Amino acid sequence: MFSREPLRVPRYELPAGEMEPATAYQVVHDELMLDGNARQNLATFVSTWAEPEARRLMDECAEKNMIDKDEYPQTAELETRCVHMLARLWHAEDTRHATGCSTTGSSEAAMLGGLALKRRWQHRRRAEGRPTDRPNLVMGSNVQICWEKFADYFEVEPRYAPMEGETFHLTPDRAVALCDENTIGVVTVLGSTFDGSYEPVADIAAALDDLQGRTGLDVPVHVDGASGAMIAPFLDPDLRWDFRLPRVASINTSGHKYGLVMPGVGWVLWRDRDALPDDLVFHVNYLGGDMPTFALNFSRPGAQVVAQYYNFLRLGFDGYRRVQQTCRDVATRLSGEIARLGPFELITDGSDIPVFAFRVRDGEERFSVFDVSAALRERGWQVPAYTFPQNRSDLAALRIVVRVDFSHDLADLLLEDLRRALSRLETQDAPRRGEEAGGFAHGAETRNPGRPGRG
Repeated sequence: MFSREPLRVPRYELPAGEMEPATAYQVVHDELMLDGNARQNLATFVSTWAEPEARRLMDECAEKNMIDKDEYPQTAELETRCVHMLARLWHAEDTRHATGCSTTGSSEAAMLGGLALKRRWQHRRRAEGRPTDRPNLVMGSNVQICWEKFADYFEVEPRYAPMEGETFHLTPDRAVALCDENTIGVVTVLGSTFDGSYEPVADIAAALDDLQGRTGLDVPVHVDGASGAMIAPFLDPDLRWDFRLPRVASINTSGHKYGLVMPGVGWVLWRDRDALPDDLVFHVNYLGGDMPTFALNFSRPGAQVVAQYYNFLRLGFDGYRRVQQTCRDVATRLSGEIARLGPFELITDGSDIPVFAFRVRDGEERFSVFDVSAALRERGWQVPAYTFPQNRSDLAALRIVVRVDFSHDLADLLLEDLRRALSRLETQDAPRRGEEAGGFAHGAETRNPGRPGRG
């Protein structure tokens, strides 16, 4: 095998001739050994494990193009079923006529939600004879980077509510203070990438109700439930964050996060058809059929949609509840054990989404969170270290994402490696690494509100 490999493998240009399939496979396979072990990646929210049956279905559907609904009508039907299931899960008023679609991930889904907010605002302003050239979107500085991209790409002013003190997400008073007649909507986050906490969606919606009563400003809410929209329905059924709140116009989630599908698939749903302006929906006569579409991407695989339906069918409500509860149990137990080690202080404990953040205690001057991250990386664990956004950039933290394949046993192994790392780090006289030395945020990137789109 290896004697057939050429002396030089081209990396940035096509080779002059062919290569045996087995040889090409081995070359690529060997290079990919240099990647980190996905199962030890505690930075990513994205699923790194799936049942063999789900993988088999994905293999069987690898060639199916999701956009060709006329050619693959049953795949399209499974997508529709998933939308209806999510509509029921999120308490839509009329689940039979649920409006929504699959996407390549929660970022695309979020952008579709943002586009609908902008278009609805434009229609209303034009009907009133008012200008439409200065739309803005209100959100906390903890939003995922996709919202900064949305604002930049679609020319919307992002209005970030900064973090203050020990409050690390959007609050009702800060949201209302940033709203005016040009506000297209408020983005609330059900599961912040910085610390895993839920934002108080119901309280924010109530504050916006009060704002409308006082001023007449009608500001809708979009819920970015990339993670939490697949956690809260199963573990926090009494929490009001979804379409039970009349002010919630749209919700997005990521099927390839706590929807338990391999990447990439996301979902976006609107309260009703009025919440999605019809002029955003295109009817495409392509390859023999008329296909309505309202996604940013055109051709994309149908395999992940099929896998999502498989998971819904396979697990049902009780199965999802059991899986998500196990993730939360692992997260809260592990966070408690880390807090008991001594040098660390919890920011969150994993009791919202199964994600928690922790920092080095004040007075500990021998090592930094970036030292800890680097030390764990030596054993293969990828635990991101990062600083928080504006007004709390003094706060540096580590974050652990607990997914379905991170068991209690693996959590114990991580603890052993963390204890081992601490025994060495505590012999240092000063931190060796800072943020510039290779810390990675993975979704918790800081941003500069003064330069939209250029975090």
